[in-house]
Amino acid sequence: MRYRVPELPLSSWQTTDIEVEKSHFITWICHALDIDAFTRMLATAKAEHPNASHHCTAYIAGPPGEQNLIGFSDDGEPGGTAGRPMYQVLQGSQLGQIGCVVIRYFGGTKLGTGGLARAYAQAVSHALETLPTREVVERDLYTLRLGFASEAIARAWCEEQAIPIEQADYDGDGVRLTIGWPRDNPLDLSPLENRLKSAVEILSTPKA
Repeated sequence: MRYRVPELPLSSWQTTDIEVEKSHFITWICHALDIDAFTRMLATAKAEHPNASHHCTAYIAGPPGEQNLIGFSDDGEPGGTAGRPMYQVLQGSQLGQIGCVVIRYFGGTKLGTGGLARAYAQAVSHALETLPTREVVERDLYTLRLGFASEAIARAWCEEQAIPIEQADYDGDGVRLTIGWPRDNPLDLSPLENRLKSAVEILSTPKA
């Protein structure tokens, strides 16, 4: 599976803000590689904005469509007016590993339930417009047995195909290269075997 994630260093976040009917909405977005990364951002947001009216949240700490590592909170706003609309925007973006906090400073004008839902969704949508992203490719590990003379050719082929070599182990018979093959493509080493003019022995495959 291939999907995009925020291109932000861990323990950092992007901030944007909008104003709706004199209420100030500040959006923080992070790369939520796991739930802990999102929790750290939320704690910092609360520490830096202790007087805010609300710190509403939504996160997807996995790929798009993740059903378990997700969450959202209204943080005192009327039920369903903040966290869920925020989460729906994240879900619709098809981004993965993303968390957001929308910090609200009440401006004195009540927005109503519909107005609140639109404002929180708008705050997240506005933040996503300028969010840098990068592609993540889910990979399975395969270990290949090669002779010493074949290693350089195999490494060059892997580099051409953008296939990372995760580990290399040597013994008296040659080298074992562990490669990260894209999960959304069937394993096909025939181009490499054609280049080597010999078969490649696969020592280990992903566990089902």
